Amino acid sequence: MAEHTIKDIWNDNDGAGKREVKKSRSVLSFVAFGLILLLVLGVVLLAAYRDGTGFDVLRRFLNYGRAESVGGEAIYDYDASTQNRFVVLGDRLAVLSDTSLKLLSRDGKELWSTTVKMSSPALVCGGDRAVAYGVGGTQLYVMDEKGLLRTLETSEEEAFLTVTVNHAGWLAVTTEDPNYKSCVTVYNNKLEKVFRFQSSRRFAVDGYVTDDCKMLAAVTLGQENSVFVSNILLYDLSQQEPVADYDVSDGLVFEIGEMGGMLATVADTSLTFADHRGKVNGVYAYPGEFLREYSLDADGFAALLLNRYQSGSVGRLVTVGTDGTEIATLDISGEVQSMSACGRYLAVLYLDSLVIYNQNLEVYASLQGTRNAREVLVRPDGSALLLSAEEATIFLP
Repeated sequence: MAEHTIKDIWNDNDGAGKREVKKSRSVLSFVAFGLILLLVLGVVLLAAYRDGTGFDVLRRFLNYGRAESVGGEAIYDYDASTQNRFVVLGDRLAVLSDTSLKLLSRDGKELWSTTVKMSSPALVCGGDRAVAYGVGGTQLYVMDEKGLLRTLETSEEEAFLTVTVNHAGWLAVTTEDPNYKSCVTVYNNKLEKVFRFQSSRRFAVDGYVTDDCKMLAAVTLGQENSVFVSNILLYDLSQQEPVADYDVSDGLVFEIGEMGGMLATVADTSLTFADHRGKVNGVYAYPGEFLREYSLDADGFAALLLNRYQSGSVGRLVTVGTDGTEIATLDISGEVQSMSACGRYLAVLYLDSLVIYNQNLEVYASLQGTRNAREVLVRPDGSALLLSAEEATIFLP
């Protein structure tokens, strides 16, 4: 019903009544907004008190202005390639293929790009930095959210093998060495060379600078009594001789990182945690099972996907604490395309659905119908990027 007003020319107070009405409405609107805001904050704080995820709800709300799932909204576009590798840098996406390296902004715009030539592209990240390189190649690119920081080049005789980045942006670069079996070089966050370990006895296959930036953990591979043994050598960056070491017996180490102040190594037979003095704090072994996927990127837990058979999809998801004890296990029978862990969350991309779990493997959020997504990257606030051949869409729990 339309609102009617009558103008009394004999008792006109020059619009004072209207101003009072408008003022009252403004005050009421402000009060209503304040009450709604207090209610939302109350719900958020209650959830945060319960499991810590409420703050992530607030972060998603502030970042995106809403907290519901977004379906079919492409926020990043890139060239299709079976060689594509992806990492998240804040709200930006780095994409590496065998021919190009790109950094895309939150609105999908290309911030920086270059042409590369890599037969086996690899892309890793740590802290606020990402490193792109070719395994067996001679070029390496270091980036942050703004773009390229530095390019490193080497000879074919000293080709890059593996690279890791710690939380402070320090690099451990493992390369071939014509005079040794291999070597590991440490670069600080200014990308200055500060340490070099050359291995003459065993092959150095990986390395990691501890998050306090004081030590290098170098993974060497050897054989004893016809059994593969991975030995972790610990170097103080101010000394040339190792200060400690420990073995990962009967296992081939795939990755080394750090979690909760503990060095973590993932091998084909076990997950091992040790302190910076080389004392093993815990081991989670999985004999008779086949390691399909893993992640050391969550806060306080490692995630494993173990299959019962060498092929097929019958297996279980496992989360493990830094003392080597199992936190939770979940039997699954669906085909897993991709797995990603970050912060409090573990995202698992099945053939036709996405499920985000907490460390207890309880469902935090899920999405049915993931279209052509092939890979998932979960972010610290619980949002997830669904990556297909040519585009990435976002899912907000």
